[in-house]
Amino acid sequence: MAALDPGFLALLRWDWDLRVLHFPSDHPILGSPVCRAENCAKPSGLRTGLCPSCRKRWEASGQDIEHFTREYIRFTRSIGIMPCTITDCARPWTTSVSRLCATHLAQRKTLAMTLEEFQRHPGALPLPGFGPCQVAACYRERDLDASPYCSAHAQRRRWQERKGLLPAGLDENQWRLTAPAVSVAGEISLRGLPPLVVAEVLYGLQLRTAKGVRTRDDLMRPACNYVRSSRAASLESVDLSAVDSNAGSIQLLGIFQKYLRRLSISPETERVKDVWDLAAFGHAGTLRFDRIRQPSLREATKIWAYDSVPRRRGGSVGSTTQAMINSIAMLSDSLWLQRKDHGQVNTGLGRLDILSFVNRMVFLTQDGQISPNHHLHICRSVRRILNRWRTLSLTRVGQPLDGLPSDFVLDQEDLPDPPEDREAGRDLPTEVMRQLCDNLGLLESMSTREVRVAVELMIDTGRRPDEIYKLHYDCLQRDPDGSLVLLYDNHKAYRLGRRLPIGAATGGVITRQQERVRARFPDTPVTELRLLPAITSNPMGRKPLPPVSDRHREWIDALPDFLVPTTIETDGLLVTKMLPFDRAKIFCYAYRHTYAQRHADAGIEPDVLRKLMDHRQLSTTQAYYRVREERTREAVDRITAMQFDRHGSRIWRGVQEVLDSEHLRRSVGETPVAYGLCTEPTNVTAGGKACPVRFRCLGCGHFRTDISYLPDLEAYLTDLRRNRERLIGAFDADEWAKAEAMPSDEEIGRVKRLIDRVRTALEDLTQEEKAQIMQAVDLVRRGRTTLLGMPRIGQPEPDIHIGGQSPCPSP
Repeated sequence: MAALDPGFLALLRWDWDLRVLHFPSDHPILGSPVCRAENCAKPSGLRTGLCPSCRKRWEASGQDIEHFTREYIRFTRSIGIMPCTITDCARPWTTSVSRLCATHLAQRKTLAMTLEEFQRHPGALPLPGFGPCQVAACYRERDLDASPYCSAHAQRRRWQERKGLLPAGLDENQWRLTAPAVSVAGEISLRGLPPLVVAEVLYGLQLRTAKGVRTRDDLMRPACNYVRSSRAASLESVDLSAVDSNAGSIQLLGIFQKYLRRLSISPETERVKDVWDLAAFGHAGTLRFDRIRQPSLREATKIWAYDSVPRRRGGSVGSTTQAMINSIAMLSDSLWLQRKDHGQVNTGLGRLDILSFVNRMVFLTQDGQISPNHHLHICRSVRRILNRWRTLSLTRVGQPLDGLPSDFVLDQEDLPDPPEDREAGRDLPTEVMRQLCDNLGLLESMSTREVRVAVELMIDTGRRPDEIYKLHYDCLQRDPDGSLVLLYDNHKAYRLGRRLPIGAATGGVITRQQERVRARFPDTPVTELRLLPAITSNPMGRKPLPPVSDRHREWIDALPDFLVPTTIETDGLLVTKMLPFDRAKIFCYAYRHTYAQRHADAGIEPDVLRKLMDHRQLSTTQAYYRVREERTREAVDRITAMQFDRHGSRIWRGVQEVLDSEHLRRSVGETPVAYGLCTEPTNVTAGGKACPVRFRCLGCGHFRTDISYLPDLEAYLTDLRRNRERLIGAFDADEWAKAEAMPSDEEIGRVKRLIDRVRTALEDLTQEEKAQIMQAVDLVRRGRTTLLGMPRIGQPEPDIHIGGQSPCPSP
């Protein structure tokens, strides 16, 4: 009772003597809208706005709903029983139409008067009541002296006796104690329940309402009736296993029982249990230690968890900590299986047991029972916890691990090699992203506007899904220069108030969503609103959108096949075909990988990308650049098949020799020039600034080029011709300077012939080979951020055109 809020009790019009809950009809959580029909006070449904009775009448009438609600209902339909309208009469009325008790109604009919005339008649005298109904849950007055019940319970008792529905051996006194009250919309009777149960029910409803969860009276009423029929002295002692646990009222009782357990828990009470309720520590979920077989290891793990949980942040504290506890459970299983004493004697443990555990983990990995990543996580967790046990002094005398040998530890050498990084390399192809963006309207029609906006923001910003769900209403801000930034919280690393530059289109999505939220919750302060509020159980807009992964998966499965160009080998030839993309690779977090990989491929510096992704360690960001290098290597493998020397002659060498030497040169043995590559050692050592022939690359035997430099060669030819015309004209310079700077006819002709040779070789390819080469050229040119060589005036780079299209856009 001390935990009950007086304001909440006043909201329910609670009276400890009457013990009846009244749900206010206008309350955003507890209330229900009133029926639209004239003179009807019953709660309505959400679809038509009519109560069930009026809805049946409307459907049978065939009338328009607006006309029906105004004209059809001619009588008053009220809720509950009221006293007789004769002044000071203590008896209940018979119906809401007569508004008189049975005696006064009979008198009015005898006198043949209207209600108003009878109320003024001198013979309309007040009558004493017959006393309350004898059913414990009922608060109505009896209307007959001969019956111990109100009219409704008297009729119910007779009907049950006639139908044989009364349980065998149930006497009338027991029936009075367990019979439910008469159902009245918006009212729940707690009469007939012990005072402790009454307080427990009130507390459960109070906490559920404070959480913003709607509680319907048609679920609350049968729940209270079930508790009354069980004759339980406390809500926590009610056995819910004997009934259908899927019933909403039974689930409601289970929730109330959970609230009651948490009312009395604390970290001190939970730490001694084998199953912890993390609500005592301010987190969701539970921690289970019962899988650890050895009592000493179990107690030591509890102490470790008691030390570790308060220092963890984020929404996954329970799952992360439980995963580490499960790792100790794996060690426990190994000791139980491989030691005669089952590992229950601390002094008997040692290095050999650690080796047995390591070998068992290797076996489980090779057998496919655990993944390589899980193997590494288990070993790392066990090593960390074993070391922490010692820093917590748990091996001292009197502690759980008293006598544990010092060699019972995992060394760094015992850990498996980390598997290939999987964070990067899971980005989605451009064709897939284009199809997803084109079908966002379908996502909205299948779910809600909030779900669509959440997915749009994941795509545009690359933030983690949890960071998008929990965005605040005022998350859109401007920097001093006017550019838009997204203000979000990195819950994973507990870094709040992070800022991300965004584009105008993304800002427009946020602005439109803000307008929608403000119209939906006009009375909630802006500082308390969420940008993406939950659709249900959220009357004030403070609750964020729950995870949308299920709705996202339904949307992905409803879309047609995602076709992407894929290179395959057919009859010894590489062929590009449009093949379906695996739908399982399209999930919410993949948009973050795509965002990061797109920026890495565009040449964004690693330090800049690390800040954009809000990574703590640069190594996490660099994984995306390793993927970029792998893809670039594949592109180089294709382009090296179309290399030319300065004469335009095709360089024919063994394929493996070409590839191996090509990658080596690209790393240490070459330097880029304006329209190709230079392999002259002196110039390479000087970073392209010590050309012996003063950048006359077309006349140097160390020069070579390939198909990816075709736009640069064409631009160079244009520069040569432009410079020649300028020098021939009235350019103010000495003759020797003009002669030195004048491009020769031989140089111009050689560049032209080289371009023609490259284009001829390109035209000789099949359409499949052209598509493969163009994809490789596009990737290589996007990764080419610096061109060294002869300085020239920057001009827009021409594209390689095939069939009137531009398959190789400039980076």
